[in-house]
Amino acid sequence: MSGCGDFPLYRRHKDIFISLMSWSVRQAVEGASAAGEPTRLRILALLAREELAVLELGRILGQSQPRVSRHLRLLAEAGLVERFPDGSWVFYRLATEGPGAALVQAVLGALDLTDEALRADSEQLESVQRGRRTAAAAYFARNAEQWDHLRSLQTDEAEVERAISGAAGPGPFERLIDLGTGTGRMLRLLAPQARRSLGLDLSHQMLNVARAETTGLERCELRHGDILATGLPGGAADLVVVHQVLHYLGEPAAAVAEAGRLVAPGGRLLVVDFAPHELEHLREAHQHRRLGFTDEEIARWTADAGLAEVSVTTLPPARSEGLTVKVWCARRPHIQQRVAA
Repeated sequence: MSGCGDFPLYRRHKDIFISLMSWSVRQAVEGASAAGEPTRLRILALLAREELAVLELGRILGQSQPRVSRHLRLLAEAGLVERFPDGSWVFYRLATEGPGAALVQAVLGALDLTDEALRADSEQLESVQRGRRTAAAAYFARNAEQWDHLRSLQTDEAEVERAISGAAGPGPFERLIDLGTGTGRMLRLLAPQARRSLGLDLSHQMLNVARAETTGLERCELRHGDILATGLPGGAADLVVVHQVLHYLGEPAAAVAEAGRLVAPGGRLLVVDFAPHELEHLREAHQHRRLGFTDEEIARWTADAGLAEVSVTTLPPARSEGLTVKVWCARRPHIQQRVAA
């Protein structure tokens, strides 16, 4: 009898078969069935772009929330996607490990991205993303001048800055990169210990404020740029900072990956953001997309970026209705040098 490796179908889709072989028969059938339905294939293709909420998926697919939720439940039960609540919203992303993750990647790799339905979904996703960017840009433009004051309402800013300075270390830093620099507050705090500094932001209004606020800082450059695609070389800085940015993003994991890519061997990445909370009004009033992050999320994302030794500083709010701030510090290990015999 011929082995399965003799079959053309096996040779063409070997990764899928290998993924299924690590499951029980029931798991394999559920996984293949979940991935094999047209709407669910479209959902997987969309989640390959970024994590999405149920309402957003319904808008993109042109389907009701209950119908989309049923598809997502089947995908989650089959281990192909991960579900995580965020306040009153529920987000979904592709499975990150296990046979389900391998099956998803194999299935997505076999899709024809020129398919008419997938192209239409991609256009709808881009429309949703444009809407988010437009709303965020309008918000930042309205609040650029009072940005630091708004931030100070959550936690004692002096305490936060002491924690950031402590996590960064005394320097000197060869190069500091501040992603999503805003008003340049992190540059004002850390650039004096850096030989060169660079702040990137997508908001021209924020950059205008930052230019005024960083006057006098030497070898400090401000540049319009996307923190998800900086265009900077890997290992460009020994200190990279992402300060109060992730909760605005549709792809926080991608931002951490890009920030981690920029960290040189022996360098550090500082991520400063909120712990999980339930202040839903921040979504509409202040354009927050995510209501905080867990230590486990940040640890996973930094590990995926090749960073290690994550330490966490927790800063409770100055008042009961405030927000807890977290400072996560991850390092890129030094390259080990071989000792000559």
